[in-house]
Amino acid sequence: MSSPTSPLKLRDMPVDARAAALGLPTADVAALHAGLTLDQANHMIENVIATYALPMGVAQHFVVNGREVLVPMVIEESSVVAACSFAAKLAKTSGGFIAGSSAPIMIGQIQVVDVPDFAVAQQRVAAAADALLHWLNAENPSTQSRHAKAVGLEIRVVRRPSSVVRQIELEAPLSSLPSAFFVIHVLYDCGDAMGANLVNTACEALAPRIEQLTGGRVNLRILSNLSDRRTAWARCVIPAIHLETTDGGRPTTDPAVVGRPPSVISSIIEASLFAEWDPYRAATHNKGVMNGVDAVVLATGNDWRAVEAGAHAFAARDGHYTSLTRWRANAAGDLAGEIELPMAIGIVGGATRVHPAAQVALKLLGVQTARELAEIIACVGLAQNFAAIRALATEGIQQGHMGLHARQIAVAAGAVGDAVERVAAQLVQEKNVRLERARELIQSNLSAK
Repeated sequence: MSSPTSPLKLRDMPVDARAAALGLPTADVAALHAGLTLDQANHMIENVIATYALPMGVAQHFVVNGREVLVPMVIEESSVVAACSFAAKLAKTSGGFIAGSSAPIMIGQIQVVDVPDFAVAQQRVAAAADALLHWLNAENPSTQSRHAKAVGLEIRVVRRPSSVVRQIELEAPLSSLPSAFFVIHVLYDCGDAMGANLVNTACEALAPRIEQLTGGRVNLRILSNLSDRRTAWARCVIPAIHLETTDGGRPTTDPAVVGRPPSVISSIIEASLFAEWDPYRAATHNKGVMNGVDAVVLATGNDWRAVEAGAHAFAARDGHYTSLTRWRANAAGDLAGEIELPMAIGIVGGATRVHPAAQVALKLLGVQTARELAEIIACVGLAQNFAAIRALATEGIQQGHMGLHARQIAVAAGAVGDAVERVAAQLVQEKNVRLERARELIQSNLSAK
């Protein structure tokens, strides 16, 4: 493939020429253009009647741990790909993103009820832990794997909260319900797989043995999507010189402006603190993070719902829902940002193996391990978050969205070909991005000129 360092202006190319311009082989370009076939879809889910397409774009300018990366993103929301590319371009001026990840440890939960004595059960399970792990890894055919293995058992007692936020009408009083559950966590190193199927299989296989050891009855036995042992993190620095603005809110290096107090940095830090302190703001702040994260997770055929659930649970792990990112000024006065979130993704198995576009997406990324992919995704989440709060702190979010949203409105109104850009430009100029106005412009023959 072509080096990402080449100054590709994808937005200026014909849409059908962009994939080839990235250096993809002809077969991969064809796979991207063809998408998922009906027959392939029929083997993925039940009752298939059609396939449903979403746009796939490529974010540019990302440098992750010193390597230049092209980032495929599948998303329907306008401005996200452009915003991520813009943020990555600014971060690139200070070396790009530094990222890391933990070992790919997933958690399976076995819920045990009606345990007669928690202390005795805990002692017996702890004493048998090594034997149970050996059985999973070396003796039980359904859980033996060359690429993954059980690495630990943890015992927890999950108690009913002392304060119930909301109760429902019950036939029996609350006091008749269990006050605590005996829970065993099965820890699995899943290698380059997401690992859900293997972890679920292991929990189900262990259930009879756990019942014998505890004297209780196993109820649920399933993976947890709060994969807080499998996280990815990233950090970057945005030089202050790129955050000085003119009255129009655009970055400038004008000597008359540069050197003034970094009001944009102050505004971004204040926005970060707002999200850290207030769950109402944090929910929208983190949604912006996940705009970037989910788009790459989806492009690579991974389970974006699992990643989304894990991220929000992680944000509330201390009992207060907060932001996934932090932004502060460093000692040099530049803007420094960081992110950490669970990242249960894989590069083998599942839809990644079945979906041809997901396979091409992984080729574009050039990743060799699931951890490398997780680190890139964390960088994209941080980039998207920066772009969103920078826009909020300067011209407002609508200004950045307006141009791309206007194109969608023009298409919805019936504009085709070159008329889309002409109608969109007029809508933006008038600051009247509405479907009715777009129809009026088309009917007045503006699009025909």
